[in-house]
Amino acid sequence: MYTVIEQFKSLVEAVKRSERLQSMSRLITAILRITIFALLIQFITKGAWALPPAASPKGCQVQAVDYEGWKAQELFNEWVHVIIVPQLGGRVMQVKFGEHDYLFVNARYKGQYIPPAAAAKTAHWINYGGDKLWPLPEGQGDAEHWPGPVSDVLDDGEYSFRIVLEKTACTVRLEGPSDLSTGLQYSREIAIGTSSPEISFHAEMKNASDHPIRWSVQSVTQYDTADTQDRTRYNHDFWAFAPTNPQSAFVDGYLVRAGLADDPSFSVKDGWFTLHWLYLENEVWLDSDAGWIAVVDDSSQFGMIEKFHYVKDAGYPGRASVIFYKNGGALELDASGMPRLRSSDPQRAPYYMEAELNSPMIRLEPGASSAFDTKWYPVRADKNLKYVGSAGVVEISLTAVLESDGIRLAGKFGVFFPGKLSARFYDTSGVEQHMNLGLVDPLHTVQLNQTIQVAPKVVRVSLQLDDEQGADLGVLSEAEVTQ
Repeated sequence: MYTVIEQFKSLVEAVKRSERLQSMSRLITAILRITIFALLIQFITKGAWALPPAASPKGCQVQAVDYEGWKAQELFNEWVHVIIVPQLGGRVMQVKFGEHDYLFVNARYKGQYIPPAAAAKTAHWINYGGDKLWPLPEGQGDAEHWPGPVSDVLDDGEYSFRIVLEKTACTVRLEGPSDLSTGLQYSREIAIGTSSPEISFHAEMKNASDHPIRWSVQSVTQYDTADTQDRTRYNHDFWAFAPTNPQSAFVDGYLVRAGLADDPSFSVKDGWFTLHWLYLENEVWLDSDAGWIAVVDDSSQFGMIEKFHYVKDAGYPGRASVIFYKNGGALELDASGMPRLRSSDPQRAPYYMEAELNSPMIRLEPGASSAFDTKWYPVRADKNLKYVGSAGVVEISLTAVLESDGIRLAGKFGVFFPGKLSARFYDTSGVEQHMNLGLVDPLHTVQLNQTIQVAPKVVRVSLQLDDEQGADLGVLSEAEVTQ
């Protein structure tokens, strides 16, 4: 292209040097300009000099996939992958954030489907793993208790699947069969957006019978607690947290419903319930009113925050809004009345922990429905988690120390959304100063340790997270200025 243009230029100059052909030179120059322009257009059209195409806006997608031998559906964006197997009771079988998998998948049943009628003949529960919906209360002997866990149509009946929305946001709907014994029919909508790893769940329980019924719907999530390096061992750094209710109905802020009452896994300090996962079977109930729980793998420093709406003065099943169940070894009596350790084999009692969120007990007339909404926030976090807010989590509390050259900010955080972090400083009159701290995202821990020059008389500072367009995503942390 360069050679052709130069040749044309040489020709024009030669023509111009001839006084007898000046008029012809002007004509040729005009023709050459048009020709060169046409050639340029041709090269650009063919891509020789084309500018790189504008980046397409990041979105989300839904696609059919094979997952561990199951026919599955995957919702994904740049942050998170949610894998659903509709055939297995509408289960979410896996959630992947970055390279981290959260959920337990039972290797014993990978790729298999055992219909409820066939499972009933085996007289034991087929536990595939993942996340699903269950009814409460559980029990035996009457129509007002679910005899679970049991492989029935609520637990692993085949759900229909359809895409409700895609691209600008992704929402799918799963609808399950009706259960004659409880009168219940479940459906759930699962959604992700385009700009964060936030996952939304809208669960509905419907009265499919011809008489009134009263139930709670429960979100049951099985987290993988095996050691990622050696799956024959359990993860010794797996934790769960929830604030206790200041007016708890339980003496210690929690109730051990099954297993050792003095299980060393549990502790409460300053209104904060901590579960350090050990391979002992146990179930603990909390009437937590904070509206969130946290599950943290400290070995990888990945966490999951599950949020729900707590309804004050509502009748929760057994007064519990939150239940944690630890699978593991347990004591039982043998035929001679001697104690022995049961289920100490990880093949028979695999490594997982259930985090269960309960709705209030709801009375439903025939054909009526009730919804239970929850949200999940994959985040970077460790066992030092101290607080969960609207924008992220606090691992090391924010400090703001006045120094000779400014105010030193320090702290450690995880964020739920990508965006711009700024410090907002306030003096005694409430006058505000802003300082941009840079871009942050959910896959990377936010660690602050920097001195910022601000106007004098600053007494308070807050960390604000905004999206790329400047919309408010919430306050990450606040602190008083100290000397």
